[in-house]
Amino acid sequence: MQDKASEPTQKDLFAPWQLGAFRLRNRIGLAPMTRMSAEKDSIPRQDVLDFLVRRAENGVALITTEAIVSDYESAQGYPGQARLLTQRQINAWATVNERIRAAGSVSILQIFHCGRVAWPEVNPAQRTIAPSAIAPRQNNPLTQAPYPTPDAMSAYDIQHSIQGFVETVKGAMAAGFDGVEIHGAHGYLISQFLSSYSNRREDAYGGSLDQRFRYAREVVEVVRPWVPQDKLLLFRISNWGVVDMDVSLFADAEEWKALIAHIDALPIDAISVSTYRFSDEAFGSGMNMAQLTRTATKKPIFICGQIYDRDTAEAALADADMVLSGKSLLLNPHWVQDIQARKALRPYRSEEANIAYTKEPLP
Repeated sequence: MQDKASEPTQKDLFAPWQLGAFRLRNRIGLAPMTRMSAEKDSIPRQDVLDFLVRRAENGVALITTEAIVSDYESAQGYPGQARLLTQRQINAWATVNERIRAAGSVSILQIFHCGRVAWPEVNPAQRTIAPSAIAPRQNNPLTQAPYPTPDAMSAYDIQHSIQGFVETVKGAMAAGFDGVEIHGAHGYLISQFLSSYSNRREDAYGGSLDQRFRYAREVVEVVRPWVPQDKLLLFRISNWGVVDMDVSLFADAEEWKALIAHIDALPIDAISVSTYRFSDEAFGSGMNMAQLTRTATKKPIFICGQIYDRDTAEAALADADMVLSGKSLLLNPHWVQDIQARKALRPYRSEEANIAYTKEPLP
């Protein structure tokens, strides 16, 4: 049953609303993306940092960074990924956060560990780790070679990787971020633990959904003390991964609802749900993913997936509390103003968004 905060009649895309301790200027956020933009010192290029600030200056209420890897060992999955573990990195992001705040927006650092979506040569530790020694079926799109079989994580590996999230959260707070998002979606390490597709462990971290959820719960519970109560702690989830994209990571609507109930019990401020298309029916349930998620939580829900104009933004918001845009905000710096003016807009193709993975500055 929906609470009043989630009823469509209570929400206006452009009206301020309260999320935790923050009064957001509207219900529009920049979706986190994996940009691979870091060069020296694992710091994104200046044009990428400026891109985040420009989106804040142009009216986006919530600015989420590209995914930041959680350690200097085995978390990296792609070349050019950023970290937030050194003073030089903290200083670079502190300036960005000051500018985002000055523009009237809220900044969120997304943190993840790539797990098996990696190859040893790209990692400082020269190894790939995962819940189980199972490689993705598909080839690595960057190397065109099969993904290597990862090392099944030992009890030490599990606790050590969790500590990487803690250290990165400390860096985020030192850099002045308004919050952090734990990336539990898209087939990366936390998602790998959550899904029986990639988790075949026979210990306390595998088997039932309760036990597969243990790693995610421990990450959130360990980082929460390092995120002050006046900051935000978010959790992202999806039913799809960046590898083996045809696979449903969860069995059915009942397993999804059970998963959301577990996430709902975490000490977090909102759940970010990533979809291919927000309006698609979820698991044959007769509901879209936001609607299905709402049956298991009263926490604020963020939604993304083919939101590209005023109509799709308002339709998505009817079942969620905030809409996130990836490709449209990536390629159109005036997207907020354009949808406010009800301009006719088209969805961008993934091929057009590939510019994000080049050195060409974005508008």
